[in-house]
Amino acid sequence: MIRDAIADDAEALAAIYNDAVRNTTAIWNDVEVDAANRIAWMNARQGAGLPVLVLEEAGEVTGYASYGPFRAFDGYRETVEHSVYIRSDRRGGGRGRALMTQLIAFARAEGLHVMVAAIEAGNAASIALHEQLGFRAVGTMPEVGQKFGRWLDLALLQLVLDDRTQP
Repeated sequence: MIRDAIADDAEALAAIYNDAVRNTTAIWNDVEVDAANRIAWMNARQGAGLPVLVLEEAGEVTGYASYGPFRAFDGYRETVEHSVYIRSDRRGGGRGRALMTQLIAFARAEGLHVMVAAIEAGNAASIALHEQLGFRAVGTMPEVGQKFGRWLDLALLQLVLDDRTQP
């Protein structure tokens, strides 16, 4: 079941986030968060009319997805950047695809024009998922990040959400 996140999901979201911080290059942060941080994050997103979706299986939150502004300038107001995270023991099996499909539908319903994915260039599984959903690669930024004592490249992909030729 995919639904809107609620405060009771905060512990699970923090656990998924922290696992990615500790063990992956999906999040380029070194600092873990707590449930209070995730509640504040959810409140800020949802208060701005942005989605925070969770995937619930057998009463457990096993993944989440959201999007926010791509850049903080007026000209980017119809472009968003998203994130999607699946609990490490539940990756694969279409969970990320299910969350992304809902997130894309939400963005289209909101009248947005472009969704951006910024993915560590070595994350072949995430890049493949995005390409299967219609995202196309638009560039790579070499060595713009770092984690685990190495430089990281950032792959940029985008999905055009509608066929408007003018804003």
